[in-house]
Formats: sequence, structure tokens, C-alpha cells
Amino acid sequence: MPARSRRGTERKGDVRERAILDTCEALLARKGYDAMTVGDVAQGAGITRGALYFYFGSKQEVVTALVARTVEHLWERSRSTAQADEPRQAIAAAMRRTVELWSAHGLVMRTAIDLSLTVPEIGELWDHTADLFISAITSVLERAGVQTGGDPTQAPAMARALCWMIERTFYHASQDSPETLREASATCEHIWLTSAGLTA
Repeated sequence: MPARSRRGTERKGDVRERAILDTCEALLARKGYDAMTVGDVAQGAGITRGALYFYFGSKQEVVTALVARTVEHLWERSRSTAQADEPRQAIAAAMRRTVELWSAHGLVMRTAIDLSLTVPEIGELWDHTADLFISAITSVLERAGVQTGGDPTQAPAMARALCWMIERTFYHASQDSPETLREASATCEHIWLTSAGLTA
């Protein structure tokens, strides 16, 4: 069969990699990161340890890939929204998608935050992800009329503070209930709108 005809079919390697990451997420919920082993992940994915090492070199790499998969779609959608939508709409859409992500994958997000200081691969990924969101928030603030520059009261510094505030707020709220998460989102959205001068 010509290669072009096969492109619409998911490759065996892609199926296995997805199974590995799905298993990792389930094990995080059942066992936690410290108790989870590479053997557990391989067994849950229906492959041998040796086969798992063909895709990932360690437990840390599996979790890093899981975090990357979790935030990738949110980032792609948030970037286009930040660049195209009217600031109020962009803020509302960003917060709505953040709630969706944390509702579905809060454990993965909290694990990434917990490990970001001790596992270099996860720390680098999390810092990079934060930088992308800081850039998106900066863009929204600037389009709302907040000045750009290096001053603590200007858009880039405000965006950095907003990003880390949202991260920490959602970290705690996601451990409680869906209602607490929605309330936390509403608070973060109000603070972002206020920072952008859009509450009037």
C-alpha cells in the first residue's frame, strides 16, 4: 500500500505511546508518582519494560510527555485566541479552557507543579509552558491598552504575576470541588480584567 494511503491510519507506535501515557495518568491517580514504577506503566499499557524503553528512557520522561500532551492543545487554542479575539473575549475563553483542562487533568497538572523543582525535564517543560502563557497574557494586556516595557507596572511583569497567580489558585482549587474550581476561575478572570482596565 502506498505511504500516502496509510497516513490516515494511526501508526502502531502512536497507539502504544498513547496507551503508555493513558496508563501513566491512571497510575498517578491510583498509586501516586513515587509508588508508580516503569514496570507498572508497561504492564498497564500491555507491553514489556523493554518495549516501553523504546519510547521513554525513564518514569520521569513518561510523566514529562504526559504533561506535554495535557497542555499542548490548551496552548494552541489559547495562542490563537490571545492574538485574534477582543481582549474581554480572549480572557473569558482562556479561563474557560483553563477550567476544562484542570477539571479533566488536575492531577497531572498538580504532579507537574510538585515535580517541577526536583525533576529537571519536568521543570524545563513547565517553565517553557509558563513562558508561552505569559506571552499570551502579555498580548491580551497590551491589546487592552496596558503599556509594554520593563517596568513592574507594565504588561510583561503583570502577565508573569497573573500567570503564576492563576497556576497556584487552580492548584489548590482543583483539589476541592468543581464548584470551587469555577469560583476560583471567576476570581482570576476578574483580577485579569481589572489588571487590563476592563471592569468598567
